[in-house]
Amino acid sequence: MELIERYSYPQLEKVTYPSGARHYICPDSGRKLPSVTTIISSTADNKELREWRERVGDKKADEIKREAVGLGSLMHKHLESHILGVPRPGGNNYIRLMAERMADQIIQRGLPDVGEVWGSEVVVYAPELYAGTTDLIGLYKDRPAIIDFKTASKMRTRAMIDDYFHQLGAYGLAHDERYGTKIDTGVVFMVTRDCEYEAFIVEGTEFIDYKMRFLDRLELFLTK
Repeated sequence: MELIERYSYPQLEKVTYPSGARHYICPDSGRKLPSVTTIISSTADNKELREWRERVGDKKADEIKREAVGLGSLMHKHLESHILGVPRPGGNNYIRLMAERMADQIIQRGLPDVGEVWGSEVVVYAPELYAGTTDLIGLYKDRPAIIDFKTASKMRTRAMIDDYFHQLGAYGLAHDERYGTKIDTGVVFMVTRDCEYEAFIVEGTEFIDYKMRFLDRLELFLTK
């Protein structure tokens, strides 16, 4: 895996509201652009999430969410450090050790198929429309790809991660527009707390379709 800076990726200022919605400040106009995850969340069918919250109660749901976010952030930090060739996070408490083991699964089983890394934790944006941060951009099995790392309490099926593919499509669209690329591959490296690993790949015309379907969700978000 080789780190090659093919493109100059910007660092955009982020604004997070009490509701959890995140926006990025567009460097071209100063306008606040909604994040991809905010658009996806706002246009998703959250029925199952609401029912789960009702079952466990708000206090327990918030506790589980905080732990999941913390674990995911730490695993991402391990992976980013590995990719950039800098020391990985230390510590030996339960969450830190779990994050390290989960990251190791992606390092050992997913990243060997990444030949080039163009950027890690990359911000991409479509001027005046939206912005977001993708975990990795580069070559996956010799094809330009958008790659994201995901954690889960238990392994999901392909049908359960449709929103993730929309998310990858959004990043691909923004990258294509700004840098003149034609990215047609999206990859989700998913690992569970039990260190079960799976790579979900969407490519070709299917990935192009997810790009277009994200635009439909963007339109819905903007007209709400």
